Amino acid sequence: MELGTILQFSGHSSTSDQEYIINAMESEDSYANFPTPLNDSVSDESIEATNINQPNTEKAEKKQHKTSNCETMMHLIKGNMGTGILAMPEAFSNAGILVGSLGIPIMGLICIHCMHILVACSRRLSKKIGCQSLNYSRVALYAFKYGPEPLPKFARIARKTVNVFLLLTQFGFCCVYYLFVATNIQKVVCDWADRDPIGIYGYLVIILPFMVIFNFIKSLRTLAVVSTIANILQSLGICIIFYNLFQNLPSTSSRPLSMPLSTLPLYFGTAMYAFEGIGIVLPIENEMKTPKAFGGWTGVLNTGMVIVASVYTAMGFFGFLKFGSSVEGSITLSLPVKPLYDVVRIMFSIAIFLSYALQFYVPMQFIWPYIQKKGKLSERLSSKQEQMLEYVLRIGLVTITFGLAAAIPKLDLFISLVGALASSSLALVIPPMLEIIVYMDSSMSTIRWILIIIKNSLITLFGLIGFMTGTYASINSIRVAFQNP
Repeated sequence: MELGTILQFSGHSSTSDQEYIINAMESEDSYANFPTPLNDSVSDESIEATNINQPNTEKAEKKQHKTSNCETMMHLIKGNMGTGILAMPEAFSNAGILVGSLGIPIMGLICIHCMHILVACSRRLSKKIGCQSLNYSRVALYAFKYGPEPLPKFARIARKTVNVFLLLTQFGFCCVYYLFVATNIQKVVCDWADRDPIGIYGYLVIILPFMVIFNFIKSLRTLAVVSTIANILQSLGICIIFYNLFQNLPSTSSRPLSMPLSTLPLYFGTAMYAFEGIGIVLPIENEMKTPKAFGGWTGVLNTGMVIVASVYTAMGFFGFLKFGSSVEGSITLSLPVKPLYDVVRIMFSIAIFLSYALQFYVPMQFIWPYIQKKGKLSERLSSKQEQMLEYVLRIGLVTITFGLAAAIPKLDLFISLVGALASSSLALVIPPMLEIIVYMDSSMSTIRWILIIIKNSLITLFGLIGFMTGTYASINSIRVAFQNP
């Protein structure tokens, strides 16, 4: 999930956003022992009637940190609306102005429904095992643990699978951010010098030492400060971009209504990259003062995600209408060669550079404690040696993102690959499967149960088709791009 986001909507810093995604993942040994379920079967009515977040001492101490409905919606919007919005016009170029305009709301509705599924499964399992809240990986863990045979033996594998996809998504964002900064700086230099003196690889190399040094920062509080700066720069940049898009728009008849079927998987991957906030849904719902207000037709989740889908559709529609099929992987690269728009590109380059550290913080907070525990570093190394090893790990991970960005220096194709490969699994494939497992012991009618199976099977099939075709199309397009530079 993209945590260096476009707007700093509420008074909460981006610290909470980092905690949300970190809390969505679990370390390898977090659940050595499974709790015994309090109820073998839980009715939907009992869940509605029970307060899942029952207070205890720890919760009472954190009561002042609970978020209001408005604050929760702002966190939800921030967690979903990241750099993916800048790729929406390019997504439309792979679908057409009509198909693209219809596809984003439809995929948005499916993603929202899967978010509701995840919340419902979390509440049901929370009641069943007698805990206050669950995150994504815990839902997968306990759904399999208390599911029918032979699923319990795969419980830890289910948790690891969710964690791997969460890490893969987050690390993919780091690579996209790195490439985004390099391509936008390249564009500015080319505008000023009328030529490209060093090529994209030169800019990637120049940025590397700055990325390494900046990612030595460990304090989330410090990163929250730079995130605020990034949010201001990005929000100003978005306003200027929309100002440009609304100038001298051509007729909609000048753009194709649809595109060849072969390019739709790329559209799917880019859209899924944008709708990647499912990992923060459970953590932010767990932090609400009134969790019941999260769901419902006019609840926080629906309201926030409708806003996100609407902004995405507007950016994609007007961006593609303005620039047509020549639109670049980021709308910033398609803006005219003028000082104002070079300033916009510089603003976004700085903002995304600052946001990279926030994205990088998440995998570090998962990988480093795991290495510490498995390697028993506190027993084998001094604190200074342990600190040096952490810096080496940071350098290594940043260098890996550099290597991946250099290996695939095509921003639009990289975004589509990350979306199809990682985001689609978390958003579309896993939640429907979990719902079938979790509600297998429910007392619902046979007809309703059959409808749920059919509905979830279709969603899962849609996600799997998008996963396979999107990944294949992205990799194939990358291959073609290298063969025909």
